[in-house]
Amino acid sequence: MRYIKDYAENIIRDYRGAEPLAQYLKNYFRLYPKLGSRDRKMISDMAYSWYRCSKAITGTESTNNEVESKLQACILLCSANDRVMQTFLPADWKPYSTKSIEERVALLSKSNFKIDTGLLAPFDSTLSEGIGRREWLNSMWIQPRLFIRIRKEKDKITDILNDNNIPFVHFSDNCLSLPNGAAIDKLLPQDAYVVQDASSQKTGTYFNPKDKEVWYDCCAGAGGKSLLLKDMEQNVLLTVSDKRENILHNLKNRFSQYHIEPPEVIITDVSDAGLLAKQIDGRSFDGIICDVPCSGSGTWARNPEELYYFNKKKIRELPALQTQIACNAVGYLKDSGRIIYITCSVFKEENEDVVNEIAKQTGLTIEHLQIINGIDDKADSMFVAVLRKL
Repeated sequence: MRYIKDYAENIIRDYRGAEPLAQYLKNYFRLYPKLGSRDRKMISDMAYSWYRCSKAITGTESTNNEVESKLQACILLCSANDRVMQTFLPADWKPYSTKSIEERVALLSKSNFKIDTGLLAPFDSTLSEGIGRREWLNSMWIQPRLFIRIRKEKDKITDILNDNNIPFVHFSDNCLSLPNGAAIDKLLPQDAYVVQDASSQKTGTYFNPKDKEVWYDCCAGAGGKSLLLKDMEQNVLLTVSDKRENILHNLKNRFSQYHIEPPEVIITDVSDAGLLAKQIDGRSFDGIICDVPCSGSGTWARNPEELYYFNKKKIRELPALQTQIACNAVGYLKDSGRIIYITCSVFKEENEDVVNEIAKQTGLTIEHLQIINGIDDKADSMFVAVLRKL
């Protein structure tokens, strides 16, 4: 199995975070078609384990192969419950593979490793109320689960999962929690479900759309929130925008896949007030979904490479952009209309601080704000606030 470690170590040495790790691995494996699916999974698990916790591990400098030694420690902390991954551990470590994380950390300490989760995020940034820094950092070692939102044919979906021995949990009436990586895309009816994190689904609790209302999803991305809105109230008149033409193309394809009437699509940068005015001047909306660009810190357990390569300067830069986007969008809100401000960040600077600044600049009333802490559910964490124009 030496060659498996060699591939993993090569990835660790060459990958620099310029693209999502999942995409990098996909492209990397194309170069080595002889690698089977089992090989690819082991290599991927090693890489993800590395980006989850290697920065928290010190004390390997004296070993002959520092990368290999630290990689074994990462496997023990993050992937040791996988029997295949256990084969890469030193013999005296293997009995600890099923023990608690505290016992595994204690073993590493006896082996002259030092574990400090604070090194994963070595910057001072206050977290939103409702989520603790220690629990957030510890969650980085655990791969979140896969969540799907069921649109229809619930019994058929659960029957298919049972027939194919794919374990699942009813997270809520229309949300299922499954093992990450569950191969469902070729099994389930494509228009019957949406892959969407549980916390992302919970943001829809605050939409409350009504028949024939006019809504605007101003940073729509691939359309997850827009699809949720339309499934809640199909007669909503929807406009979506994003500055990325390619991702709006994906949005239109998704609406077609789910047989939902496509929204009006506008390519624009909402942070540019002049450009925005040229494209939607004269319109007003009952509701605006404002899912702004953010650090993504609430999703770093799912995408650990983003934390590994995160530049702390962004925490200072992003709030200004977020405030600008939201305040520009508010200009097109009807009287009594609401804007739903959303981030997938856990940082107060991007959440409560921005919401308070939006209210200060626009005069909107803050009706609700909260962090949606997904850690205990092995889900992402998100922030949502509702502001109303009186």
